[in-house]
Amino acid sequence: MVQGTTSHAGKSWLVTALCRLLRQEGWRVAPFKAQNMSLNAYVTPEGGEIAYAQALQAEAAGIPPSVDMNPVLLKPQRDTIAELILQGKAVGLLSARDYRRAWLERAWEVVKESFGRLADRHEIIVIEGAGSPAEVNLKDRDIANMRMAAWAQAPVILVADIDRGGVFAQLVGTLELLSPEERERVKGLVINKFRGELSILEPGLRFLEERTGKPVLGVLPYVELPGLGAEDSLSLRDGGGEGEIEVAVVHLPRISNFTDFEPLSLEPDVSLRFVRHPRQLGHPDLIILPGTKSAIDALKWLRQTGWDRALLRAAREGTFLLGICGGYQLLGKELCDPGGWEGEKGSYPGLGLLEVSTVFGPEKVTRYRRAKVIARGWLVAEGTEVEGYEIHRGITFPASKVTPLFAASGEEEGAWRENVAGTYLHDLFVSDRFRRAFLDALRRQRGLPPRSFPTLAYRQHRERCLDRLAELLREHLRLELVCQWLERG
Repeated sequence: MVQGTTSHAGKSWLVTALCRLLRQEGWRVAPFKAQNMSLNAYVTPEGGEIAYAQALQAEAAGIPPSVDMNPVLLKPQRDTIAELILQGKAVGLLSARDYRRAWLERAWEVVKESFGRLADRHEIIVIEGAGSPAEVNLKDRDIANMRMAAWAQAPVILVADIDRGGVFAQLVGTLELLSPEERERVKGLVINKFRGELSILEPGLRFLEERTGKPVLGVLPYVELPGLGAEDSLSLRDGGGEGEIEVAVVHLPRISNFTDFEPLSLEPDVSLRFVRHPRQLGHPDLIILPGTKSAIDALKWLRQTGWDRALLRAAREGTFLLGICGGYQLLGKELCDPGGWEGEKGSYPGLGLLEVSTVFGPEKVTRYRRAKVIARGWLVAEGTEVEGYEIHRGITFPASKVTPLFAASGEEEGAWRENVAGTYLHDLFVSDRFRRAFLDALRRQRGLPPRSFPTLAYRQHRERCLDRLAELLREHLRLELVCQWLERG
């Protein structure tokens, strides 16, 4: 099991790397995280919802993602309210207090059930903790760290982020706050995100081993591997290449599934920015309204900050606008929430750029889809195929004159009018052919010649990144100790 001294210590990527390395060594391995809090979600083949990080870890392990890999998912909706997902299915909106009182022990039973099924099918389960195991005010309700490790009888690797400073205090302090039994379960320490000469760090490593009695398993270098996904919006950063095509993503409150834009950011002719204020917008070639956990709250924010006026002006000037999931809902004429599923009950006028209206209700759509472009004359040629997935509450109803973007399983999906389009499909830009056709259309609008061929093989790029993670472990981690723990069962 991998636990961290803090959030963003590197737990997720270390688990991902271990899954890829163990797969390369011939083990049947699977990832597991008892409870995750994230707005980046993924839909499994069976239609269940899990955190995107566990889906990526499954990819590293070479297996399809399963709801058992992340049996408890919490998706923050407001500061004190989150949506609870158990084994891929939405339960409802809960406060932290209600979750603890009414659902925590039920969630723990679900965790054990899912772990048992995974363990029956795989030789090794690599478990990821959550946050820190030493949050003394939360320890009695923490089912993702030491309680999980003890129940699974799992040895623990404790990882800390040196890039933020204070790594020795992080590691020593975390161990000091654990019970003697929990400290005994920690078998080794890992320092992550190191920049510089290792010789300068060596006195500190000796101090750690003498003070804690735990071996330092390795010092992992600071690396950036674009394409493997940030776990939450705190890790968002701009990306892109030469910048011939400028893409601006509006940084909505509680932005979700921003992994949608990674394939775009890796293209050599794209400059992609996340923009928080309309003053920073400039004159991009494409503006994207991304997913958000609360479309109605996002709509209010657009009006409060002046984004609504900026977007309407950009549309009038001919800038291409694309809304995905919650962003699609925002582009419509009206958002209706008669039951208060998004917050306050009521109806709210949208941006009015697409002739569609959305009604929120108890139903939640989670499904994987294959689709074809059917919008004749749109940016991308009719018949171009895409794959993606939907995760949304709310049903969007088009007016009769709306032109749909896609056909999926005999149904029309999305909407298009002139330079504005919306869709519920996440992972839209993973398709190399679709992405390149989309960008070439934007190039033509700028008077630039199309590249006319895929400049990035995205899935192959991800595979190379995953292999590189495993290579880093081989270079910098004392794998012989990890192997000893595996041999002991």
